[in-house]
Amino acid sequence: SSCAVMSDAPPFPDLDAVDYTKYKTIVVRRDDEQPGVLILELARPEQLNATSSRMHREVSQIWIDVARDPAVSVVVLTGQGKAFCAGGDFAMIERNMATPEALYEMYEEARSLVLNMIGCSKVIVCAINGVAVGAGCALALLGDITIAAENAKFGDGHSKIGVAAGDHAVMCWPLLCGMAKAKYYLLTGEMIVATEAERIGLVSKVVPEGNAFTEGLNVARRLAAGPQHALRFTKRALNSFLLQSGGASFDLSCSLEMLNFTHPDAKEGVQAVKQKRPPRYP
Repeated sequence: SSCAVMSDAPPFPDLDAVDYTKYKTIVVRRDDEQPGVLILELARPEQLNATSSRMHREVSQIWIDVARDPAVSVVVLTGQGKAFCAGGDFAMIERNMATPEALYEMYEEARSLVLNMIGCSKVIVCAINGVAVGAGCALALLGDITIAAENAKFGDGHSKIGVAAGDHAVMCWPLLCGMAKAKYYLLTGEMIVATEAERIGLVSKVVPEGNAFTEGLNVARRLAAGPQHALRFTKRALNSFLLQSGGASFDLSCSLEMLNFTHPDAKEGVQAVKQKRPPRYP
């Protein structure tokens, strides 16, 4: 039988201990069948798991705890209810637009969300059970293995609210689906259905509606029973390619997104989406 802990008892168990109870918007549990699998559920189903300020902080930070938890081999990330994650909620976005200090905080958090997922030593399986937009799209597509239900839809969403595509997409999408498709979807803001996402290479595989979590858990269990050093080093090597090819572009896009948030276009874009009307850009 596979054991998630790859070494003898650590000499500093107090330092290795991880307390997941501090996370209030993510339900964290260990798989009964394969204890090396950690299950993370985004837990604001009434809001389609849109990220509040609290949740945004939590989803950027939890990967540090996951990486240092010696009992975890593989992670499954999914959403409660019918959505995976509908992006940043308007209260968070408007708060972050209100002052330069809040904007700087958002910049650091948006960067750390992406870099902490890429840098997490444990393999991350994303079970995308429904819509994934904005920050939710980043969380979904930064998984090492991405399994989408047929009813899942993807949208970067940034251009729809008047800001540059600034989190993961500029770094990842050209590698995943090619520059032509990346430019088309990031510039138009069009939503991408699961079958098209699979066809162009944005996701690993598509499964019938309702089956994303089951399939994701099965994959995670298989990986957790595998050679952990080999899997982690494969992830590290592939992600070094990702960072070398797109790291500078990621930093640039993140900065340009924040710059856009200071422009009236962003205020108008957010209001238009809130009021469900076409935007009127000057």
